[in-house]
Amino acid sequence: MDIIYEDREIIVCHKMPGIPVQTGKIGQMDLISILRNYLAEKGETPEIFLVHRLDQPVEGIMVFAKTKSSAADLGRQIQEKRVEKKYLALTEGIFTEKTGTLENYLLRDGKSNTSKVVPKGTKGAKLARLSYEVQRELEGNASLVKVSLETGRHHQIRVQMAQAGHPLIGDKKYNKNCPKKYIPVGLCSVGTSFCHPSTGQKMEFETEPKGELFAKIKNIAMEKSDRKTEKPGK
Repeated sequence: MDIIYEDREIIVCHKMPGIPVQTGKIGQMDLISILRNYLAEKGETPEIFLVHRLDQPVEGIMVFAKTKSSAADLGRQIQEKRVEKKYLALTEGIFTEKTGTLENYLLRDGKSNTSKVVPKGTKGAKLARLSYEVQRELEGNASLVKVSLETGRHHQIRVQMAQAGHPLIGDKKYNKNCPKKYIPVGLCSVGTSFCHPSTGQKMEFETEPKGELFAKIKNIAMEKSDRKTEKPGK
């Protein structure tokens, strides 16, 4: 865990892939427990209120409230779609359209903890919309894509990208080509903005992926760049 920002009302941190935000499994540490221990060690009241979630294999920015009133305010901002969220995704395939919008209706299955694309009008289905922009085409028939969420549905990016023919690398739930061995999902919450629950000031935060999967992509890109800058005969 990396604390990006903290005051009396909120904590903004970078969650690493593989760590659950909240779990009921005995003996498994989760991010809320880590934050409570962190506050207790500082002598503060160890209260943390969950405002939104990130899937366990996903990394990136998370915002937590330290008071009930702050949690309620941030919850209202999310409901009113005043909170912006941006992601970087590692997907399979090369996009024909380098920018675009994906719009689907998603139906969540609580028993399997999955969502699927269904026809409009399906009972219980919710509209899901995102916009994307390809940042880089990668070796091995893959793409690095910037995603902006317009809605916040369960597994939205993972489901919509798979439906579009570009499933996320490492996504065992929605990518049929994913290897059996564990690797993190190629998804990172890299940016968010909202209004501070007490002051009303606009808060903006950005981060870069730190997990193993993104690190490999970065190292490959750096090696490729170094090869291009090498002088002949060196």
